[in-house]
Amino acid sequence: MTETKQSKETVGSFTMKVLNGSATAIIVSLLPNAILATFLTPFTSNTIVASLLHTVTVFQYFFAVMCGFSTAKQFNLGYIESACVGGAAFIGSGCITAVQKTVNGTTTTAFQFAGMGDVINTMLTAAAAVLFIKWVGNRFGSLGIVFFPILAGAGIGFLGSLTKPYVSMITTGIGDVINTFTKLAPYPMSILIAMSFAILIVTPLSTVAISVAIGLAGMGSAAGGFGLASSATFLIWATLKVNRPGVPVAVFLGAIKMMMPNFLRHPVIGIPIALTAAISTLSVPILGLQGTPASGGFGLIGAVSPLASYNAGFHNIPVLVIVWLVIPFAVGYLMKKIFVDWTKICKPEYFVSHAE
Repeated sequence: MTETKQSKETVGSFTMKVLNGSATAIIVSLLPNAILATFLTPFTSNTIVASLLHTVTVFQYFFAVMCGFSTAKQFNLGYIESACVGGAAFIGSGCITAVQKTVNGTTTTAFQFAGMGDVINTMLTAAAAVLFIKWVGNRFGSLGIVFFPILAGAGIGFLGSLTKPYVSMITTGIGDVINTFTKLAPYPMSILIAMSFAILIVTPLSTVAISVAIGLAGMGSAAGGFGLASSATFLIWATLKVNRPGVPVAVFLGAIKMMMPNFLRHPVIGIPIALTAAISTLSVPILGLQGTPASGGFGLIGAVSPLASYNAGFHNIPVLVIVWLVIPFAVGYLMKKIFVDWTKICKPEYFVSHAE
């Protein structure tokens, strides 16, 4: 059941496995909705299209289960243990809430989805479940099928649900700091928000959750979207020659967080990412581009941020294409040449992805 081949685990290797497992889960859970939702929404009058839209929307809510399972498989755990880690992560994520309903005088408890949950607490809960399972090892013997679901699954999941409110405070605190940027003048505000979101997208923090939580709207939302677009365009150029074609394609389609382990291992890559965002986002105050709290955390994913600018009243499509695609790709290419090819500040191997 548990892994038979023992290897010495360090804090660094353990952390990287958790991050790689989480990055894989993010790719799998978010891409279907991110790509299809924007294009399916106008056709929801069709029953089949509406059902498909509901499907991809619900699919992303299982991120926590996927995160736990894929993290467990990073440690070569068996299927029973992996399922327990997935269940623990699901509970610890906080994506399910209990709702009291009263019908005909009778009060019952119902459970409903509350989004994806807290990404950081999901990862911490999955890591705790893995640690518990590795610590127990084969002590349970054949009774592991009984004790692992109770202790590693429900037990660790319950502990994760207790830490969730406190861990969420970290995300909220960071969001409050970013929100102060909106009180600045348009140009520095746009640059600071874009740089912040460009970096946040390659960390465990959810840019969508932060954008919605702090109500990032107007130019602030557009700047956040530019930060994500800029991060994506630079990483596409940087990963192009050192990975299989699927990696830059996945980054373009929205799986930027698959580079999270690379950033945490080599933080210096944040410099060209931030500079790409700082330069590209100048289009926001110049053209007065707008967005919504939801669009601020997506960027080019599903063309959500560009479409938000269009829906906000900027209907010049050729200009939108130039500012959202041409400029970020051009600046990202220039940053790649400067930091990777010319100065060698960022080595090509920094961008090799292990999340495939």
